[in-house]
Amino acid sequence: MTDRFPAFRVFDEGGQVRGRLTDVALDELSAGDVVIKAAYSSVNYKDALAGTGTGKIMRRFPLVGGIDVSGTVLSSADARFTVGDPVLVTGYDLGVAHDGGYASFVRVPAEWVVPVPDGLSLRDAMAIGTAGFTAALSLVELERNGLTPASGPVIVTGATGGVGSLGVQVLAARGYAVTALTGKDSAHDYLRSLGATTVLSRHTLQMGTRPLEKAMWAGAIDPVGGDTLAWLTRSMLYNGAIACSGLTGGTELKTTVLPFILRGAKLLGIDSAMCPMATRLDVWRRLSHDMTPGRLAEMTEEIGMEDLPRAFDTLLKGAARGRFVVRLR
Repeated sequence: MTDRFPAFRVFDEGGQVRGRLTDVALDELSAGDVVIKAAYSSVNYKDALAGTGTGKIMRRFPLVGGIDVSGTVLSSADARFTVGDPVLVTGYDLGVAHDGGYASFVRVPAEWVVPVPDGLSLRDAMAIGTAGFTAALSLVELERNGLTPASGPVIVTGATGGVGSLGVQVLAARGYAVTALTGKDSAHDYLRSLGATTVLSRHTLQMGTRPLEKAMWAGAIDPVGGDTLAWLTRSMLYNGAIACSGLTGGTELKTTVLPFILRGAKLLGIDSAMCPMATRLDVWRRLSHDMTPGRLAEMTEEIGMEDLPRAFDTLLKGAARGRFVVRLR
């Protein structure tokens, strides 16, 4: 490998957080047992918050951004991994307190490393990335709480985003009747192409104000939060469950206890960053088998690291559709 290599590094300069493409050396990166020759990363909402300073995500500076990476093992001090193994890392402290995936080479603790399952390419793994892993983990938790395709319709909010686009696909792969909720009226055909059977416009949706609204949903994958999540609690079928993983619609939740004590509604918190490794391995295995997203090519835009600021801006404006896959070499 070369002495120095490209990386997108985020700096705090006089209280102004900003990122830029620069060169780093391996010995400047956070410590770790495994060095990965990186091939791809991705852009998540969390990356946009971190890379622009819009959210207080990063815990130290300067830091290489990127909470996802895939590539091949260049060297390993851990016997579980050998040179050339295809691997991925998502979550943990990557891109938060540990130098992240936006670099040609990435060094991480072995405990964070997941072998790329058979059937997924390195690019596929990052088209899925944290967003797809979160969507699949949401469905695993919903099914663990009793959801089946026979239970009734499942709604996905923020459906054109990363978690949403992949949530529609993993649900469709499992045979669910999927309703997609979106604020982008031009994206209805796109969402149907991903597997949605019904598409609702957020602009015409009447959420109501009663403690209990019409019961409609057996399950929900919600990366939005805020008022949308509050409406979901009021509109679940009896014993319906909501997998909540995001905050693009706000962090506050204004509801009552009535959906929970009268309809048995369940609110499931989904945290993909610190998910235990045994669960992590199983979810990635399923993403290469019975939960495989069928439209990865149609929902991804490949960019270089120099395009990251544009991608961040697109996500923060709520204008993204699908996923940005970052080419690292």
